[in-house]
Amino acid sequence: STRCCVTVSPVFPPPAATSSDEEDDSDSSTKPIRSEKKKNPASLFQTGGDPPKEKKTKKKAPPRAAESEEETPETPQKNSNKKGKGKKSKKPKEERPPSPIIEVDNLEEFVLRPAQQGVTVKCRVTRDKKGMDRGLYPTYYLHLDNDKKVFLLAGRKRKKSKTSNYLISIDPTDLSRGGENFIGKLRSNLMGTKFTVFDNGVNPDKANADWSNVRQELSAVVYETNVLGFKGPRKMTVIIPGMNADNERVPIRPRNDNDGLLMRWQNKNMDNMIELHNKAPVWNDETQSYVLNFHGRVTHASVKNFQIVHGSDPDYIVMQFGRVADDAFTMDYNYPLCAVQAFAIALSSFDGKLACE
Repeated sequence: STRCCVTVSPVFPPPAATSSDEEDDSDSSTKPIRSEKKKNPASLFQTGGDPPKEKKTKKKAPPRAAESEEETPETPQKNSNKKGKGKKSKKPKEERPPSPIIEVDNLEEFVLRPAQQGVTVKCRVTRDKKGMDRGLYPTYYLHLDNDKKVFLLAGRKRKKSKTSNYLISIDPTDLSRGGENFIGKLRSNLMGTKFTVFDNGVNPDKANADWSNVRQELSAVVYETNVLGFKGPRKMTVIIPGMNADNERVPIRPRNDNDGLLMRWQNKNMDNMIELHNKAPVWNDETQSYVLNFHGRVTHASVKNFQIVHGSDPDYIVMQFGRVADDAFTMDYNYPLCAVQAFAIALSSFDGKLACE
């Protein structure tokens, strides 16, 4: 069985092309690099744009003072899940804690609203392959990873689309494009290596006079191969809109296909945009695999496991995703991502061209 390397990322070429090895997904090796000065994560994502206020994202993020305390106590922990180092046995209990109390009052508003600063939203993605064409068009469900298992989003690939096209809905049973539960979509290029995430606005061709109903681009994801092709750790670039002074997402509403996040990024026009990358895993000779520290939230080796960080502060995990069972994954996200952005980025990693289970 070809078992893919433990994690995804830029690879410093391995000792040999043995990447499609073993188990230990969670990590034992990496020494956390503590940056001495405590940064305020909010400042990493702020860009100039002070656009007109959006209707959908009225709620402001809470005051900026709430720094990302959550992450800090965990960082030095080296939980490798498989190789029990006796004295650490206590830690996993707190390390796979449920999501903090998160109020999902209005689902549609919640899934588009950036995570509260200082709070990691911990979720679980399940893949349902039941049904006639289950292998090709599974449905993916996103729930809060807590006792109540609050449903957030569902996603499924459209069947008659030339490129990979996933619809994202706030109703687990209605995944139609026309329904009122349609909240966003993920679309790939023909190669299946670049993806764009849209909200539920309309195509620019159907714009009203002031463009206020035109869809926003919420994120773009670019996958690059490395020397081992997609068999080794993948290299991901994630482009998201920046945040304004009120900690609200700057709306990016391209008027045509030549003006989206991907085109702007390719043309190095990064106004009001933030570029993120996945954290490079480290080759571990002992396990003969690439490892990353997921603090007990990921337990199975998979090429799909990744952590997304900002180049200026690799300790602040914007998002992480990884396998915990054959068809179950954890997905945790922090400010400035919202659930739709994080879920769509996770869906992109399942796509066929990249598949390597």
